[in-house]
Amino acid sequence: MPACRRGDNITLQGVADSERVERFWPTRLRWRMRGAWLWPTFLVLTPVEGILLSALPPYGSGPEGIVGGMLLAGFANLFLIAVVAPLVGLALRRRRRDLPRLIATDLCGTALLCVLAVGILAAGLAHRPAAAAQERDLASAYAAVHDYVLARAPEYRSGLAAVDALRLREDAYRVCVPGHATDRWLCLLVDTDVEPVALRRDASMEPNSTLRTVGGFH
Repeated sequence: MPACRRGDNITLQGVADSERVERFWPTRLRWRMRGAWLWPTFLVLTPVEGILLSALPPYGSGPEGIVGGMLLAGFANLFLIAVVAPLVGLALRRRRRDLPRLIATDLCGTALLCVLAVGILAAGLAHRPAAAAQERDLASAYAAVHDYVLARAPEYRSGLAAVDALRLREDAYRVCVPGHATDRWLCLLVDTDVEPVALRRDASMEPNSTLRTVGGFH
């Protein structure tokens, strides 16, 4: 009889363990599903943010094309995932001790990626009037240089298709037209803050690329 009681206890213990395992796996699966959005979100939002940075730059003229925007967005997103999300996840677990560490990090990382995407869109929309004004200034500068070349420097006419503009400061540009010699450019200092646009020939014939290497110009 004692042996039978021990066997009954073992059987009951096994049933209890089995019930706990059955409850454990659905719970674990639910957490896994809730924490499985981080990398899909990264893969979706990174190219979207690259397009936004290129089409609606939140600063200046933005990165160089969609590829440049995707690289910038990718680095920012990876920083959020690798550095910020674990810290925010740690703070979240102090409030939600039932959350596994990995799940808390994934949830916070996903939220941070979405916040960054919304921030890029909002900043781009806010900067759009300034970007549109800069585009108008550039168009005015190009038109003024075009008229100058036709009227006063016709030998540079063939270079009008390859005009290069460098923004020195707000409403001020250095616009260069290539000549037959690769190191001799016609460069004009253009002020678009006055009407009509003011032009002054730069004594230096170096292309704008030499100034861009110094930094601080676009």
